[in-house]
Amino acid sequence: MFVHLVLDGVADGPLGVALDVVHTAARLVRAGLAPAAGGGAALRQRVVSVDGHAVHSGAGRVVTVDGALSPRAPGRGDVLVLAGLGAATEAEIEALLARADVRRAVPLCARAAARGAIVAASCSATFVLGAAGLLDGRPATTTGWLERPFARRFPAVELCAERMVVDAGAVLTAGSALGHADLMLALVARAVGPSLAHTVSRYLVLDERVSQARYAVQQSLASADPTIRTLERFVLAHLDRQVSIAEMARATATSPRTLARRVEAALGTTPRRLARRLRVQRAAHLLDTTPDNVERVAARVGYADAAAFRRIFRRETGEAPRARPVPRRRGPSRSS
Repeated sequence: MFVHLVLDGVADGPLGVALDVVHTAARLVRAGLAPAAGGGAALRQRVVSVDGHAVHSGAGRVVTVDGALSPRAPGRGDVLVLAGLGAATEAEIEALLARADVRRAVPLCARAAARGAIVAASCSATFVLGAAGLLDGRPATTTGWLERPFARRFPAVELCAERMVVDAGAVLTAGSALGHADLMLALVARAVGPSLAHTVSRYLVLDERVSQARYAVQQSLASADPTIRTLERFVLAHLDRQVSIAEMARATATSPRTLARRVEAALGTTPRRLARRLRVQRAAHLLDTTPDNVERVAARVGYADAAAFRRIFRRETGEAPRARPVPRRRGPSRSS
C-alpha cells in the first residue's frame, strides 16, 4: 500500500505525478504488460492527512483525502511518502516545522518507520523526516535551495545534495520538487520490481536521472548577498575563458580573501567552485538545447581541453556530458 501523506501547501505537480506513477504501474500489471509478484497488491494507494480533513495545496486548491493517517498504520510492506511543501527559504522552513499539522506529522512518520514501513519524502518535506530523526546517521538529499539550512539543522545526516534520489534502506529522499517522479519510480522498484519501474518511466516518458546538479537552478539566486550576484554576472559574461580569483575580486570590489569568505558564508563553496558550477550549468543547457557537440560546448564555456571538461562535468553532475542527438536529414527524393 502506498500512503501519500499530504500537508497544507503540498505541491500540486509532485502529488499528481506520484498518484499517476502508482496508478500507471497498477494498470500495466492488470493489463499483463508488466510482471509483478502478488499481482501488484502493493500498488494500492490512499491519500491521507494528519486529521482526515482536506488540505489546501500550494496553488490554493482543495485536496480531498481518504482519511487520517493512523498511528497503527502504515506498517511493514507499506510505503509512506510525502511530497514537497513549497518552502523555499530557511525562514519558510522554520515556519513550516513550527506548524501544528507538521508537529503532528513528525511522530506519525517516526511511528510508521518503527512499524516497518518504508518512509520517503522529496524537496522541503525531507525536513519533516529529518525532524523525526529518521535520517540521522544515514545519507540523504534535499533540494539545492535548502542544502545549507538542511546541513545546519541536521548535522548527523550525511547530505548528498548532488543526488536526485538517495535510497538509505528504510528511508528514501529526493531533491527538487520534480525529483518526486524519480522518487516514486524508485519506490515502485523497491515495492514491486525494477522492470515495472522502468516500464512506467517509458510509458509516462519520465527521465530516469541520478543527479539533480544538471537541472539545478543557479545557487547564487538563493543568496541575498549582492557580491554573489555580481560575481555570477561577471562569470557568466566571461564564460568563454577561465577567470582568475584576482579578476573575480576586482569585479566584485573585494579582496580575494573577502570574496572567498562571502562565497563560503552564502553558498558553502569557493569562488572557483562556484564559477565551475556556473560553467557546467550553462554547458548542460547548451547540450540540451543546441546541436553543438561536446567539444564545441566545452569551448563555449571556457574549456580548451574537452577531456578535462568531461571529467569536471561528471564530477559536478554525476553523469557524462551528452549532446542532444542531431536529427538525421533526409536526402533528396529520387523523383526530384
